[in-house]
Amino acid sequence: MREVAVVGFAQRQMAEFDGSPTCVELLVPLFAECYEQTGFTRKDIDFWCSGSSDYLAGRSFSFVSAVDAIGALPPVNESHVEMDAAWALYEAWLKIRTGEVDTALVYGFGKSSAGVLRRTLSLQLDPYTLTPLWPDTVSLAGLQARAGIDSGAWDERAMAEVVNRSLTDAEKNEYAVRRGGSSVEELLARPMYADPLRKHDCAPVTDGAAAIVLAADDRARGAVDRPAWISGLAHHVDPLHLGGRDLTRSPSAARAGNAAGVADVEVAELHAPFSHQELVLRRELALADDVRINPSGGALAANPMFTAGLNRIGEAARRIWDGSAGSALGHATSGPALQQNLVCVMEGRS
Repeated sequence: MREVAVVGFAQRQMAEFDGSPTCVELLVPLFAECYEQTGFTRKDIDFWCSGSSDYLAGRSFSFVSAVDAIGALPPVNESHVEMDAAWALYEAWLKIRTGEVDTALVYGFGKSSAGVLRRTLSLQLDPYTLTPLWPDTVSLAGLQARAGIDSGAWDERAMAEVVNRSLTDAEKNEYAVRRGGSSVEELLARPMYADPLRKHDCAPVTDGAAAIVLAADDRARGAVDRPAWISGLAHHVDPLHLGGRDLTRSPSAARAGNAAGVADVEVAELHAPFSHQELVLRRELALADDVRINPSGGALAANPMFTAGLNRIGEAARRIWDGSAGSALGHATSGPALQQNLVCVMEGRS
């Protein structure tokens, strides 16, 4: 099977409601940026795949309206996943690997400000035992954080150190949403939000969209000077029932990492919507102490639903393109308490 590389990436993230741009208004400038990066035109894209949610949009087949951003002619080969667009990237990667297409543009979008996001996500829980209780995502993450603290796996200071580093790094990233950093001591002095979580431990509700361009072999080499070649890509899932697994661990992340071949990466962009989840992922992926974690600021700086995981892959690819890393890892998660995990390992080659 052929080699596949990430050769283009564009994103937009908004922490606050700013006039409610439509999904098409979000996507059109991102597609244009990807064309400019790669030298491709719309006619050069063999396959399009998107990730979004009808529940989040509040209407059926909401992804169909986003196809307007692609254009009516020529007719396109298009698909969709009701997941973070990182899983759309997985589908596109398989199509290229198996020789069906040479290039693909993967995109995702989500407008969390349009509804009550943390209540909406309760609909992904078990419909008999959990959804009727309507536990929001912060409450479920609080259960996970408390389990880790009580077991001695981490403490509140370790969580605050994650936040401090993430928000400090986000200040250097032109694509991140500004939240403002503080010292670890100042963070620990802030009041509880959902014990043991403080507000800064939780990713902000964020609108946004993103697009990534994939290409095979010589098409990739012609699109960018230093392609981010995908050396491994895998995803796994843990049981849905929260009582059926140890919330301080994430076996699916470990399995995905092993299948993708995580070893000696220099940079890891981890999709951790809550501070303690980064600590879980570091352990499950067996990342060395010298691996730079989330230099973009990660999901704690901005967490656009159905795009944040794709952003992690794109941000990791940037490190390959600019030569600041020879190998990088992009990670995406979905479901409650790190239930589903996808790992993409990339490398640069001379």
